[in-house]
Amino acid sequence: MSEKTSVFLVEDHAFTRDGLRTAINRDAGLQVVGEARSGEEALERLPHSTAQIVGMDIGLPGRDGIEATKQIKATFPELRVVMLTAHRLETEVFAALASGADAYCLKTTDPASLLLAIHAAALGSTYLDPDIAHLVLGRVNVPGENPLSPRELDVLGLIAEGRSNKQIAEALSIGVATVKTHVEDILEKLSASDRTQAAVKALRQGLI
Repeated sequence: MSEKTSVFLVEDHAFTRDGLRTAINRDAGLQVVGEARSGEEALERLPHSTAQIVGMDIGLPGRDGIEATKQIKATFPELRVVMLTAHRLETEVFAALASGADAYCLKTTDPASLLLAIHAAALGSTYLDPDIAHLVLGRVNVPGENPLSPRELDVLGLIAEGRSNKQIAEALSIGVATVKTHVEDILEKLSASDRTQAAVKALRQGLI
């Protein structure tokens, strides 16, 4: 039997915390191993925890989730952080990702999406809730040494709308093979493994 990925929850509302714990523990590959009600409490308990993933609420009392994530990433760089929030505010999304969060998930999402975000983070991938992904992907504009061409930005903008390669090809009146080439070029220029990671890397490097 494979070892479970350990999760530490940081959430000040007991009802929400109970729900998150139940959903996570129902997954055969995950287990909640610790909890905290504030950023300060999390920083006190994490050194004694076996956690690999931190589920972090943004709206915490005292030190909020964004500041707590910055501290966690500085102190425990190996920990992966899944940011949890009830808001779709653009400024909050960018601040969360810039703090070092590896995934961003709305509390209103279905349990399957939350579990997907945790598993993605555990594998070293970046995850953005589909409901807010367009906020990040839609603002990618990379100047400097490896700029995206206007056509590449067009492709990325349509990806942000959730369109398939075929739909992008039809919208831009180009071939599907050409779309695939543009996507590959975007990922290569940003040294990203997937399209969401490309947008997040651009954000963290101050390129968007």
